[in-house]
Amino acid sequence: MTRRTGGAANTRKIRSHGNAIDQLPFKQVINPFTPLEIVSADELESIHQTSLRILKEIGINFLLPEAREIFRCVGADIDGERVRLDPELVEASIALAPPSFKIHARNPAHSLIFGDKYMNFGTIGGPPWVTDQDRGRRYGNYEDFCDLLRLGQSLNTAHLTSGYPVEPDDIAVPVRHLKATMAMIELTDKVFRIYASSRERILDQLTMVRIMWDMTEEEFENHPCVHTNVNANTPMQYDIPMTWGIIEMAKRNQPVGITPFTLAGAMAPVTIAGALAQQNAEALAGITLTQLVRPGAPVIYGGFTSNVNMKTGSPSFATPEFVKAAIITGQLTRRYKLPFRSSNTSTSNIPDAQSAYESQTSIWSSVLSGVNYLQHAHGWMEGSLCASYEKYILDAEMLQMITEVMKPVIVNSDELAFDAIREVGPGGHFFGVSHTMERYETAFYHPLLSDHRNFEPWAEDGAQDATTRANHIYKKLLSDYEQPPLNLAIQEALNTFVRKREDEGGAHVY
Repeated sequence: MTRRTGGAANTRKIRSHGNAIDQLPFKQVINPFTPLEIVSADELESIHQTSLRILKEIGINFLLPEAREIFRCVGADIDGERVRLDPELVEASIALAPPSFKIHARNPAHSLIFGDKYMNFGTIGGPPWVTDQDRGRRYGNYEDFCDLLRLGQSLNTAHLTSGYPVEPDDIAVPVRHLKATMAMIELTDKVFRIYASSRERILDQLTMVRIMWDMTEEEFENHPCVHTNVNANTPMQYDIPMTWGIIEMAKRNQPVGITPFTLAGAMAPVTIAGALAQQNAEALAGITLTQLVRPGAPVIYGGFTSNVNMKTGSPSFATPEFVKAAIITGQLTRRYKLPFRSSNTSTSNIPDAQSAYESQTSIWSSVLSGVNYLQHAHGWMEGSLCASYEKYILDAEMLQMITEVMKPVIVNSDELAFDAIREVGPGGHFFGVSHTMERYETAFYHPLLSDHRNFEPWAEDGAQDATTRANHIYKKLLSDYEQPPLNLAIQEALNTFVRKREDEGGAHVY
């Protein structure tokens, strides 16, 4: 059949002249560093074995009868909603999942590999609130939803859209997934995430993605091009809507991220080892289900173990415990040969120094642990309750810098610069030598946000802090935004499907 494509917009490097915005070009990042290991092989094995013991002796609740039937057919012990799994079944199942895979974007330049040493940075997904310096904190709405999609499309550090950048609460719930998915298709040509929040919703969204690609069902199954994330209902339970997401996505060979959200001291043991054993049991149970539905279906192991504030009970993020849990989770995912997802987190309520150093801690933990997919990499505020326009830019600067840190250092005769050193000699300077003049424009990293001027010119120019500069940058990016082209026939087919589902009342509200 003839396939219509959505078109491809060229990415570009915007250099910093006047009011222009300086960005690195869009590219997939390769992490060259050897991942850190903070527990021994024996200690890692004890976490794994404890997870298998949890699955065998305690079990996991699967509230969806169809999921329990899938497990029953392979000999699992079913007791009401409780499913107990033999270690042999779990280990055989997770061994079927691919160690890496590609998710295709409608702009081929934005397609992404998950696994190996590749790192992908996403945008924030799912907060109920949104904020910026001018309008303050407000409920999520469709206008901000679309503007944040545009901002994610414009930022080259945003490799993909990790779900709704803010919940569009002004759209009725039965049709919200239709409007939101349509906006993600129209306003960005990057990989995006759909929501596993009911069977009807996941099927509607899968249909829309298939229409976008103008594919038959069979072609769609051979072309991973969208992903979802499934959170276990910690402790040790999978609900009905998200389990439908696992099943319907895996059936169609579309990637599923399995991510227990384990908060030590509240939903998991107060110790890191205990919390990780529980996280791992929950993750392995979900991954096992994906492989029972379709052997070889692409899956991402999501690690999200942090802790609560034991004085207030509120979640805490980017803590030392979060970092250690992420690094050990990386060790587990390498043991299982699975792509690894973590998050850029902060508990700060405004884009301030706390938000920066907590996000920097999260970003570095992802590098040290070998993360393949950093979800919520742009815009996370208030422990994921709020998306911040300015924080998008703060995060983009930090992600650009870490990208440059991971760029290999070249060592050859030209780079060693012996002749330049001899030319300058003792007591000279390198500003005017040919070696410098040939390289000065591209020798060093050009910041997106940071201001490296001395105090006097900075003060004379308004003494703007980083948050204020970020405010100007995000507005400039939105002003310069160009919507990626979409084939008109595909556009009309999508509109027809959305109108039909709206006329039918959309998806049921549970």
